[in-house]
Amino acid sequence: MFIFPAIDLKEGKVVRLLQGRMEAATIYDEHPAEVAEEFARQGATHLHVVDLDGAFAGEPVNDAAIREIVRAVPLQVQVGGGIRSLARIGELVELGVKRVILGTAAVTDRGLVEEAVRRYGESILVGIDAREGRVAVKGWAENTAVQAVQLGLDMKSLGVKRIVFTDISRDGMLQGPNIRNTVQLAQTTGLRVIASGGISRLEDLRCLAQEEARGAGIEGAIIGKALYAGNFTLREALEALRV
Repeated sequence: MFIFPAIDLKEGKVVRLLQGRMEAATIYDEHPAEVAEEFARQGATHLHVVDLDGAFAGEPVNDAAIREIVRAVPLQVQVGGGIRSLARIGELVELGVKRVILGTAAVTDRGLVEEAVRRYGESILVGIDAREGRVAVKGWAENTAVQAVQLGLDMKSLGVKRIVFTDISRDGMLQGPNIRNTVQLAQTTGLRVIASGGISRLEDLRCLAQEEARGAGIEGAIIGKALYAGNFTLREALEALRV
């Protein structure tokens, strides 16, 4: 199981939100590339980056920071946030991003997802962000009636292989991930799932790894606030999965 330390970008700075609320942002660092370099020093192989401003605006806002991150570290960088066109996907690939995450577009533009998968294959992931099982879009600012499991099945039918699943109610709260729903989504859809939201202790990672060992299809875990709050280090998280 892969660990994805997270860098959420707002106005070029590294921040964390509570349940996706922009007004509840805490600034942790003003130099995203240096944060990425520290994750690399601790043993990271993957990195999860979100353009929070872009997610709300529907257009790129933090490309300068993303470019610096990609240039600074030899990691597998995946990026999400406001990606709603093939041109935008192409821009990120040109920047050196390895994986591109489509969120709102998965609900509003199935044709884009289908064409993106045709062009870029497994470099395209879909982010499924849910409140009480229903998908939220546009930076989690709008709720829909779409069920997370149904969206997963729809995305699989378009050729998507991997998703990032976030239980919004857990995000930034340090209350533990929604393992039950994460496992259910993986088992029902047959997709590879990267778990996100709420990871607060090393035991959370061990529990996810145990589900992966049982065949649940959990490919990784995104860790954000727990690292910034000092609950544990990235090195400790990686070591916990080697035991």
